[in-house]
Amino acid sequence: MAKAKNKSRGMAWRIVLLLLVLGLAASAVVVSELWRQYQVFKDQPLAATQNERVLEVKPGDSFISVLRRMRAIGIDEGHDWQWRVLAFELKVLERLQVGEYTVGYGISPHQLLRKLEQGHVIQYRFTLVEGWSMRDLRAALANQDALGQTLADMDDAALMVALDRPGVHVEGRFLPETYHYTRGVRDIDLLKRAALAMDTALSAAWAERDDDLPLQSPEQALVLASIVEKETGRASERAQIAGVFIRRLRMGMRLQTDPTVIYGLGDGFDGNLRRRDLQTDTPYNTYTRAGLPPTPIAMPGRDALLAAVHPEPGKSLYFVARGDGSHYFSATLSEHNRAVAKYQLGRQ
Repeated sequence: MAKAKNKSRGMAWRIVLLLLVLGLAASAVVVSELWRQYQVFKDQPLAATQNERVLEVKPGDSFISVLRRMRAIGIDEGHDWQWRVLAFELKVLERLQVGEYTVGYGISPHQLLRKLEQGHVIQYRFTLVEGWSMRDLRAALANQDALGQTLADMDDAALMVALDRPGVHVEGRFLPETYHYTRGVRDIDLLKRAALAMDTALSAAWAERDDDLPLQSPEQALVLASIVEKETGRASERAQIAGVFIRRLRMGMRLQTDPTVIYGLGDGFDGNLRRRDLQTDTPYNTYTRAGLPPTPIAMPGRDALLAAVHPEPGKSLYFVARGDGSHYFSATLSEHNRAVAKYQLGRQ
């Protein structure tokens, strides 16, 4: 109890000294009344916060600048000297942290300045979706108003240079996850995190791969995972589809997967894959070329990476979409043709 009284008395004297610096009369009566008003002020909920507001602290801001911004968003409570004394008490003057802060319902001046002192800033979320192409990713990043935009005038090759990956193909290099960031963070910095996350996930998957896979490197596992991601409508089928492709690779069969053909067509694909497209040779046409395509065709998630290195065993070499997101798997061409007639031609 004595320690608490001494602490309170010490704080009172520091505030008295600050009031003197601020040019206020320091008679015992005045100081006592000001002290009472201050105690009421700092713990009383702000009336302006029935609707949540956002207070921004910018680089280089002084507390006076922040106080002006508080007034501008409708926080009228308290005299300026009370806010300054409270900032002094909480050491906000020394620890003011840049960012955006919510001023929510029922918050008190003490709680608000404590948030500024502890850096409890607003966190934004960006979700990179499994199966996205780089074009999809760029479009989604451009719609994030809170991100610092730097990619508009940077092509994919320049982007990979900026990420210290010169000469690396951009597709498939960013791990689909939800990333949190604060206002002003640059889009390229978020991509750096996503690229490092993919490096880590791919390395971990490759380290625990099955024996005797017909894959020579983590890069080939990434390429296969991207195909599995694009072919899979249901997560439960990823390992089955990976198994089909692994068996085809072992046997020297062509993968014959439409998503690679579509990727190779680029801007020439109009949404309708035709027979002539399947017969037009590109580096990504797995109907005309054996083996894996030269690069990933999309951004695979963790589950697709694991499926590529842990394919489900079996005999199936074919699969066809049922039309409900799932696939019918076949071990022979004749069985596959019957499934195509049932699920594809019948629907047409």
